[in-house]
Amino acid sequence: MGQLNDVGEADGWRCWLCDEPVDRDMPPNDPRAATLDKCITKARAKKKKQDKKHVPPERLAHKACNTGKGANDPVVPWAEHLIVVDPAPIIAAAERLERKGGREAMARCPTQEDADMVAAWLIDRLSRLAPNLEVRTEIASTGGQYLVSLRT
Repeated sequence: MGQLNDVGEADGWRCWLCDEPVDRDMPPNDPRAATLDKCITKARAKKKKQDKKHVPPERLAHKACNTGKGANDPVVPWAEHLIVVDPAPIIAAAERLERKGGREAMARCPTQEDADMVAAWLIDRLSRLAPNLEVRTEIASTGGQYLVSLRT
């Protein structure tokens, strides 16, 4: 339980997949119980094969989120209240930005207000998803829509 508490404290007792609070006192068989997830994506698995000493980071996840993900690459959902067109996969974009920096187009929005909400949500979500990644958002007006991008 010591390692779970350490990871839970580091993640602020929020599930890294769904970003909802995790109750540390839930019974272990409850779908909302706290579990440790080894964050292995295809890119990290390839790196792990190259570096035998590489240990994947562990993150806090609800039992249901962790079980639902299984051995597949995780998918972090976009918030339902956001109005976005062509949303980019958040984890893949964060990994590319961590690896090589630069700019990632994340979504198109119909209005400036929607784009502002998406930009604020992305910064907040990435602050917990990839805490060591320093990003800022850029909003560009493109053909009657607004493109929201992340830049390192």
